[in-house]
Amino acid sequence: MRKLIHIAPKLTKVSIRITLVCLSVVWLPACDSYLEEVPDDRVSLDDLDKAAQLVTNAYSDASYAFTDWMTDDFTYTIGTNLRPAHEQMYLWQDPTSDPEEQDTPGFFWYQTYNAISHANEVLQIIDDLEVDEEDEARRDAIKGEALLARAYGHFMLVNLFSEDNFIFKNGLGLGVPYIESPETEFLVEYKRPSVKKTYEEIEDDLKLGLELIDDRYFTNSGKYHFNKNAALAFASRFYLFKGDFIRSLQYSDELLGANPEAYVRDMTSELFRSAKASTTGYPQLYNSTDLASNLLLIRKVSLFQRTDYAFGVDRNDYGSLFATTIFDDVTDERENPAWVKGLNALFPVRYESLFQRSSINSNVGTPYHIAIAFRGEEVLLNRAECYIQLGRNDDAIADLQVLIDRRFTGDDVTLSMARLRTFYPASWTDFGILYEYLILTRQKEFLAQGMRWFDLKRFQVPVEHYGPDGNVIGTLEGDDKRKVLQLPNSAVEVGGLEGNDR
Repeated sequence: MRKLIHIAPKLTKVSIRITLVCLSVVWLPACDSYLEEVPDDRVSLDDLDKAAQLVTNAYSDASYAFTDWMTDDFTYTIGTNLRPAHEQMYLWQDPTSDPEEQDTPGFFWYQTYNAISHANEVLQIIDDLEVDEEDEARRDAIKGEALLARAYGHFMLVNLFSEDNFIFKNGLGLGVPYIESPETEFLVEYKRPSVKKTYEEIEDDLKLGLELIDDRYFTNSGKYHFNKNAALAFASRFYLFKGDFIRSLQYSDELLGANPEAYVRDMTSELFRSAKASTTGYPQLYNSTDLASNLLLIRKVSLFQRTDYAFGVDRNDYGSLFATTIFDDVTDERENPAWVKGLNALFPVRYESLFQRSSINSNVGTPYHIAIAFRGEEVLLNRAECYIQLGRNDDAIADLQVLIDRRFTGDDVTLSMARLRTFYPASWTDFGILYEYLILTRQKEFLAQGMRWFDLKRFQVPVEHYGPDGNVIGTLEGDDKRKVLQLPNSAVEVGGLEGNDR
């Protein structure tokens, strides 16, 4: 049985402020830096079609799934390609890799600020574009998408690189610079505000974006844009992480309504169970735009999906995780299929390993996968967490039951407080038991999809990592400062940012 961790949130306070110079760079073969191009050489954004095209670049193509290598889900894997940055991250050391190396904090930092710069280019001109009356709604929709993309980019940055989060410290630690206009100078000085201030800026963009977004203007690729449902899911997560459970519940309700089943993929269905026979077909189905549960999909330049790359989930831990259940004689349909990774690990089949060739006849190019940025299952679990926080235990159990019915096959998969009490220590409160079960459910649901790190941070869960001989080689305490990713060296040494404490 896996070790149980009893979560007891607490509050403390910290306050700091800081300055920075120059953030954004572009990772493109044709140019070395976003700031090397002078403003007069930019493409003229003089109509809605150009603005709509540019806003598609406002989504960071850097994956944050590398954070899984730092969690309790992944183990030291023998027989795969391990780069120095991988082993550094596995031991929670600050990577010394080049910022162009994918699947690293530096790559995520720069690519995300680059995406934000594209959103800002659109937002700078969108209100001044002269359009006919029938195009005003489309202009608003483009503006709404740019605002949401900018907010989401900053949200991911602050939750990876900030000094604290709201659950424990009310957002009074170091945040990240919130960039709201295109850079027109080579060196620009910014202030690094508090997490609270960064969240306030995110919230302003999020709320206005929600008002303006309009699904009518997406054709055939709506799941690759911030549509209305994706924006509601973003709001659900934003307010949950902020600790505003009333508002998180409000936006979760607006999406899920009284029929949350519609937004939860049914992995017990014949469709999903038949797809298990194909490790190509299964991830295509899992990430399909046709599934109502998939709300926002983003292309990510990454090797995370490769079975010969970096770390996987220890085989024994993998089986133990899915065997940890309060039910008897059931099958957790999330467990299989799984790829073999190296000599001692597994990797759940969730990603299709894709490759974009540099040209038709080229053997070189860009590896990537399609990531689910927001999904209905997360919103459902967000709502259940809000119910637990608000003392509405029956409602929380009802939402958890919706997911259970679509994950377990067996005779009796009925969840109840009485049944949970037979599984967890008698001294635990209903609040503690429900939270522990919720966190376990999130761990299974989002395994190897970059979500676990945020829960370890939110709930101050400690982590032990093991070496190739099975011995402990590192420990990350619940409130360890290394849970905050270090800023890239160039942002500190050249940009003037003060690094995070170590």
